[in-house]
Amino acid sequence: MSFKPIDYDISDCYRHWQGDMAEDHIGPFFFYMDGTHPRTAFRAQARHCNAHKTVHGGVLMSLADYTLCLGANGGSEAESVVTVSCNNEFVAPASEGDLIMGEAETIRRGRNMVFMRCVLRSGEQIVLTSSAVIKRLGKK
Repeated sequence: MSFKPIDYDISDCYRHWQGDMAEDHIGPFFFYMDGTHPRTAFRAQARHCNAHKTVHGGVLMSLADYTLCLGANGGSEAESVVTVSCNNEFVAPASEGDLIMGEAETIRRGRNMVFMRCVLRSGEQIVLTSSAVIKRLGKK
């Protein structure tokens, strides 16, 4: 299934990553590459919220993982990657209707492993910081 960013009030410079049904079910999430750094976007809906009426932490961690993996493979659909470890710190809540934006940076890229960091924001407010070790599986 293909999702359109404009349907979620997200800029059309973003695109949908095809082929991950779990991300589609949780999100949908969108991205564009700013050089080798991914920029991600997600519009929170009521179905993404917990009993406190804030975006569920699992949804935020999924967006962080999406952002981190895009950074590890450089946005290339030709390279497969998997998360080995992921650490998350919840800084502030996000709410229904918020546009949550992510950006990642590569700390170190090895032959088999990539060390990444990312930040998720709602407006100017940081909602989550994350770091991960991502394994490069090679070309698809």
